[in-house]
Amino acid sequence: MKAIILARVSTLVQEYDRQVNELTEYAANHKMEVVKVFSNKVSGAKKNEERPEILEMIDYVKSNQVDKVLVLEISRLGRNTLEALKVIELLNENKICLYVKNYNIETLDEKGKINPMAQFLITILLEVARMERTTIRQRMESGYFNHLNSGGRVGRKVGYRKSAEQMKNEYVEEIKLLKKGISLRNVCKITGKSVNTLRKINAACIAQA
Repeated sequence: MKAIILARVSTLVQEYDRQVNELTEYAANHKMEVVKVFSNKVSGAKKNEERPEILEMIDYVKSNQVDKVLVLEISRLGRNTLEALKVIELLNENKICLYVKNYNIETLDEKGKINPMAQFLITILLEVARMERTTIRQRMESGYFNHLNSGGRVGRKVGYRKSAEQMKNEYVEEIKLLKKGISLRNVCKITGKSVNTLRKINAACIAQA
């Protein structure tokens, strides 16, 4: 049985090694051959069209005989419920089972038929995760405005500027992409960083190298 692994983290600080290691071990224990690993560091709230690992995975499963897609958590598929369900629908159409390890859910049964209970649970889990994120964001915004109304200040100190060394440590992935000659706008789409920030990185870490 052939399987692929889909891993994702939201920030450059996080690592997806744990996801890949756990799923690789699961595949080995269940006699699956992991033929490909798709991973990226980008927000799962983005549309599928803005997530290169999703686009690459979709192309791969369409042209290769893959049996299962393995994810550690359902949020790894995407935090946008509609976009995540689109991916699942595409997998269903190609008779490819999605396995979500932390809930031990499979979208297809042994005969390749859609598991309606799994589809229902996944939709609920995606919506619960979305509502939790909305609640957290609202609390953060409330705290932010309370801080301002109480006379607090936000932002960097006037005149503050990151050194080239700080940028090299903080923007490792962005620097790699820029060095490959990828345009600022495309790096912006991949990493979520603003074009202005990427210009500063380019000027401080690449143009002067």
